Amino acid sequence: MSQALDPITRNLWHVVAATDELPIGLVETTLLLDTPLALTRGTDGEPVVWLRSDEQNGDEVDAETVLERLPVRTAYGYTWTCLGTAPADLFPIPEFAEPDRVNMSCGSIAIHVSAPRAVENFLDMGHFPYVHTDILGSEPHTEVKEYDVEVSEERDEVLATKCRFMQPRAAKSATTAMEVEYVYRVPHPFCSVLYKSCPEDESRRDVIGIFLQPMTEERCRAHLLQSMIDSTSTITDLRRFQQTIFGQDKPILENQYPKRLPLDPRSETPIRADKSAIAYRRWLSQKGITYGVIPVAS
Repeated sequence: MSQALDPITRNLWHVVAATDELPIGLVETTLLLDTPLALTRGTDGEPVVWLRSDEQNGDEVDAETVLERLPVRTAYGYTWTCLGTAPADLFPIPEFAEPDRVNMSCGSIAIHVSAPRAVENFLDMGHFPYVHTDILGSEPHTEVKEYDVEVSEERDEVLATKCRFMQPRAAKSATTAMEVEYVYRVPHPFCSVLYKSCPEDESRRDVIGIFLQPMTEERCRAHLLQSMIDSTSTITDLRRFQQTIFGQDKPILENQYPKRLPLDPRSETPIRADKSAIAYRRWLSQKGITYGVIPVAS
């Protein structure tokens, strides 16, 4: 266990797998907060998670024989667990329950960078024209327009609103370029949820979530969620679109240094477009998060 594991992080729900992808009666192994875990699903389809001893990936197991279990909950198509005292609730995404939405997991992708670094990258609009050229941005439309950021003590989250960006292809269903409005939520230190203009229905928003599994202080897995209003695209096409976007982000993320996220605002030079990242760093610092970050020197 990392010496930097703070009590806030220990007592969070953490994502560990896409539930439907967990095998029934077979062991899947993973790592959470430097702790080896074993996972499976019982014959009832319910996930089981426990501290791994000598189990190997692919071993046969009867879930009923696993007596010392970690707490588990399923939400948004994923399995979550906790190494400490599990909170009563997980952050809400009410749109996920809307019956006409296409909900899907879009992969669980390992990244050689800390979970907070990955969250911060998700909040950054400035890289759209350069990393996601002709999809989420293009030159000369490179300006990140003024937007609002709020840190809510009542909801315990960071919220960025009125984020607007001209995008050549905002979603798989988009047929023309459009100015897209974004809302970013960070309702969990290692998770973020994005709401963006829906090309098919102007009155609603598509939802994209990134749930980071902090494996070590400098490695994580990104579990991707899409909850879309799209009556024309196949699930395969929707997944491929999102994986293309993330595939463009991955090498940029992995070339960032340091791998952990510095919380001292003086350690990296921010610009006006980084308001949400600055608020996120400040929020982590105020919460006392030390895992995957470089805390402000006392």
